[in-house]
Amino acid sequence: MKTLTSFLRPAILLAALPAALAFTACSDDDDDNAATPDQGNVLISHAAASANVQVTALADDKQVGQLTYGQSSGYVKVNAGTPTLKINNSAGQTAASQAVTVAKDQNYSVFAYAPTATTVGLLSVSDDLTAPAAGQAKVRVVHLALGAPATVKLSQQTVAGATDVPGVTAAFGAASAFVSVPASSYNLLVTTGTPSTTVVAVGDGTGTGSATATKNYEAGKIYTVLVRGISSSIDPALQPKAVVIQHN
Repeated sequence: MKTLTSFLRPAILLAALPAALAFTACSDDDDDNAATPDQGNVLISHAAASANVQVTALADDKQVGQLTYGQSSGYVKVNAGTPTLKINNSAGQTAASQAVTVAKDQNYSVFAYAPTATTVGLLSVSDDLTAPAAGQAKVRVVHLALGAPATVKLSQQTVAGATDVPGVTAAFGAASAFVSVPASSYNLLVTTGTPSTTVVAVGDGTGTGSATATKNYEAGKIYTVLVRGISSSIDPALQPKAVVIQHN
């Protein structure tokens, strides 16, 4: 026997269906409209000769790169704020950990380096990627070569000897500002003192140390000359070298 309840049940279900569909649609809209966190851009470079193994870089425990010694990542997105950047070895042990400041839409380079022969430190520097003027390139030096002179600078090899690039000087564990230079091919040197004496040749920027090689610094491009290594190392691959990182 059909009762009033039997007749009402289908009607109740049909009446509830639009509300259920509307709730589902709202839930989907909420997922689609979830706010994306503010982010900055971080380039990570493995310049720690004290950790001559593949390392994993993490930002707030999220993997952002795996690098062997001498490798640099491209720019990766990292949430703005003060994320903790870690460098872990192949066994998952943390070799270095540091909170870094990341602002929305800004660019940074973070270098893992050797503050001593057995430890790993992190250097975070802001990257001004404002385009240089027409016909110009921008260049800076980052000094992370343990045991090299305390302060280094960039010079150009000329027939008259080493001529300093104005304003490109860095102490150990620091970076110079970017400066503009006319776009051209240069035989750059990392030097120290007055008169300038060569610490290591930049050459073609690959770390070969050739004193005669040149590199073309292109108009509109931005470069870091990274000096890395440990002077006392008996491994030639870990001794101080200068390599060029192109940022754009």
